[in-house]
Amino acid sequence: MTGSNNDSPLALGTLHGFGDDPRSRTLRRRPTPALLDWAGDVLGGTVNAVRALRGGSSSAIHVLRIAGAADPATAVLRSYVLADVVEEDPDIVGREAAVLGVLRRIRLPTPELLGADPHGERTGVPALLMTRLPGRLEWSPSDLDPWLHELAEVLPALHATPLLAADGIQPFRPYEPGSWAPPAWMRDARLWERAVDVFHRPPADPDRVLIHRDYHPGNVLWRRQRITAIVDWQAASEGPRTVDVFHCRLNLLDRFGLEVADRFVGIWKAVSGSDYHPWAEVVMLVDALGSEPEGRTQQAARDLETALALRLAELGA
Repeated sequence: MTGSNNDSPLALGTLHGFGDDPRSRTLRRRPTPALLDWAGDVLGGTVNAVRALRGGSSSAIHVLRIAGAADPATAVLRSYVLADVVEEDPDIVGREAAVLGVLRRIRLPTPELLGADPHGERTGVPALLMTRLPGRLEWSPSDLDPWLHELAEVLPALHATPLLAADGIQPFRPYEPGSWAPPAWMRDARLWERAVDVFHRPPADPDRVLIHRDYHPGNVLWRRQRITAIVDWQAASEGPRTVDVFHCRLNLLDRFGLEVADRFVGIWKAVSGSDYHPWAEVVMLVDALGSEPEGRTQQAARDLETALALRLAELGA
């Protein structure tokens, strides 16, 4: 956290890959001929139009229009063109393909798998081809309460997804922070020490359901104020349902402030009938505070420190 007094909402580009930095520009480059030829072969046609989608920071996302394919006429290509992502997680495409298969058991609007090249044998990089779903991102709704209700109301259906041992869904693991040292801006470093202790202990929340793991407005598509798709399933895991609730809450706090973030949690509790267990928030705050994005406002940082204190107290830590 810098000494800036800027308390305006965090810019979308800071968190969600809408910027014009070198990494974002790399992700928006046109796919290689090998990728496009593979996609055409999978779909039984020829790619005759390509459009890069903005947002995201780990994979390139392009909408393809296919000539000569009976169904579909368009598709979405996800390719992992960043070497550091593939090196860190070489099985990321295979896992997402498996998750998309599991999601066919429920009636949520999610992409269907069309093809996968998990290790880039044809394409040169790990790649996945999916159906394109209607809708667009909506970060600035004209009516906030219905928007929050929509975000909350799809989660119980997701978390009720039947899971089998053979599905091989990865267990939830909190991400490690950029540094284990207490953030210099924190007013009470003892909170950090207690949170890190909780991070390294066995999970205190026994809840185990299918979670998106990266659920927030940037991974939801809308049309006419209704959700038309939930996308980006590469991080899906089996773990506590409050992981999804907190991840969305964190993004709402950065964008709209604490009151809106807390309102979302209250709506989720009402529609799901579930309690908000504090463990996931504590361990995920270790990552959020220890790897703080450039541009987070001082007020948001203070709110997160206050939240950490409250959740630690609820855990008895």
